[in-house]
Amino acid sequence: MKLHKSLVQAVVDTLQQIFVEGVYADKAVEQVLKQNPKWGSRDRRFIAETTYGIVRWWRLLNEILGKNGTNHFYKLIGIYQLLNGNDLPDWEEFNGLEKGTVLEKASSVKQVRKYREAYPDWLDELMVKELGEVVWEKEACALNIEAAVVLRVNTLKTNKNKVQRLLQEQGIETELISDYADALRLVKRQNIQSLKEYKQGLIEIQDASSQLISPFLEVQEGMTVIDACAGAGGKSLHIAAMMQDKGLLISMDVEERKLKELQRRAERAGVSIIKTRVVNEAAIQQLKSSADRLLLDVPCSGLGVIRRNPDAKWKLTEGFINEIKNTQQQIIAAYSEMLKAEGIMVYATCSILPTENQKQVELFIQSHPDFVLLEDKKIFASDGFDGFYMAKLKRLK
Repeated sequence: MKLHKSLVQAVVDTLQQIFVEGVYADKAVEQVLKQNPKWGSRDRRFIAETTYGIVRWWRLLNEILGKNGTNHFYKLIGIYQLLNGNDLPDWEEFNGLEKGTVLEKASSVKQVRKYREAYPDWLDELMVKELGEVVWEKEACALNIEAAVVLRVNTLKTNKNKVQRLLQEQGIETELISDYADALRLVKRQNIQSLKEYKQGLIEIQDASSQLISPFLEVQEGMTVIDACAGAGGKSLHIAAMMQDKGLLISMDVEERKLKELQRRAERAGVSIIKTRVVNEAAIQQLKSSADRLLLDVPCSGLGVIRRNPDAKWKLTEGFINEIKNTQQQIIAAYSEMLKAEGIMVYATCSILPTENQKQVELFIQSHPDFVLLEDKKIFASDGFDGFYMAKLKRLK
């Protein structure tokens, strides 16, 4: 594959934003791609894929280079190209990079998991402590595999077979996923948000693991359901479809801007039962003992979705994880007040850490004996999609 100086420089600019200026990878890529509207789809794909590849393998590439890569972005790009079987052009920026030497160094470095799979020391140690060597070895690898693009078909407007045919007519191939009622997986990554099917609310982009949470809640038509950490509302929209848009769904979040985006998405999806509210102490008191079903998809470390957000490996800290655990405890204790007696609550995270998951549920039950655990599910990235945890609890009185 021939490298072009302008495209490689665009990758350098993006990496500068991510690793020096602290911009999140998705935002940095988006900003750089907006700078030149003349870039074609192949050019844009090269910039995005190369940037994410280097972010994902940052530590491995730095170990091979033998120095801090923030001062040598061109060298890191060169090493990345050599590791992927490509030859380098005779550019000054690549001076000193000999293919044989790079591959030999890579072979030596890869003997150590934290270098081979590219994780910081503290995170590798934490994962071993929480999951054990065998499980973490498997997950460390799985979390570096690029995430599939999965669609959720909006059953209020259509069905999987119709959507599959509509997409196929446009040359977009999808696959059914067994045991996932509303999911279609794209065979090849491409922009979905520009399609009329997306704009008309027939489909949403939602990972398959995320699509398991709403069914786990066991909603029925006519219920009062609260999604208390709704964000921009992917799960709220799924819940509304499962309720056949009948009943009341109160979607809450601490950020009003996210709720406004949810309202836009609900209108596109043809959902009318969603009412949005900013969550605070007063709102919780007003809604006390009102919900038949309560979803708490709480803030978390995001360690189950690293394949989707690889820069989290370098931006997360152990201190943040400890803080978020305290936040989780506060949320489940306070928000659970909104559930009726005999109602069902689902606690969920996109983390694979037991201390964010089953340990949090155990702590909650110890201090809230009127709740019992009915069932929980641990989903790992090695299962094929994002890592998630969900626990179903019933309030007895």
